[in-house]
Amino acid sequence: MNRVIVLTGPAGAGKTSIATYLKEKWQVPQVITHTTRPKRAGEVDGVDYYFETKDSFLLNHYLESVHYSQANYGSSKEGLEKAWQKSNLASIVLDTKGAETYQEILGDQAWIWYVTIKDVVKLENRLIARGDAKDRVMARLSAPEFQRDLNLPDKLQGHAEIIINDDWQQTCHQVDQLLER
Repeated sequence: MNRVIVLTGPAGAGKTSIATYLKEKWQVPQVITHTTRPKRAGEVDGVDYYFETKDSFLLNHYLESVHYSQANYGSSKEGLEKAWQKSNLASIVLDTKGAETYQEILGDQAWIWYVTIKDVVKLENRLIARGDAKDRVMARLSAPEFQRDLNLPDKLQGHAEIIINDDWQQTCHQVDQLLER
């Protein structure tokens, strides 16, 4: 059975870092998602995201999409199928609303991992350290979507693995244990 690890949680919690670890250590391909936000330094179209215009964004077939922090984000059915052609286990980084949608549409094929940290104040520093402009970080932290993602939604309670990403080595160990069971 094809499955997708859905990495969800607040911005800056380490979802993308875990997706990279899954790809490097476990050869779990990432589902490439679409966005209309500007590229960050070092990001590559078709690798990090499919960077879209407002018009081109509308041409894809989405399992879920969301408007977040002044940009559109979405994951396409085609992107998921491309990842599953490489492996029967893929990963994707989504906000909690997207994770709920994947759970509803894919059922047991969606393996939800909620990634968070104990000290939410550290999220601001992580966002700035990864290259986001301070004014964009402040706007993102005050966004209702960010506030929503700070907690595991009721719909995902009992359906999600909880990963507290305060210590990277511990996080990697927990990921390894999840994949080995």
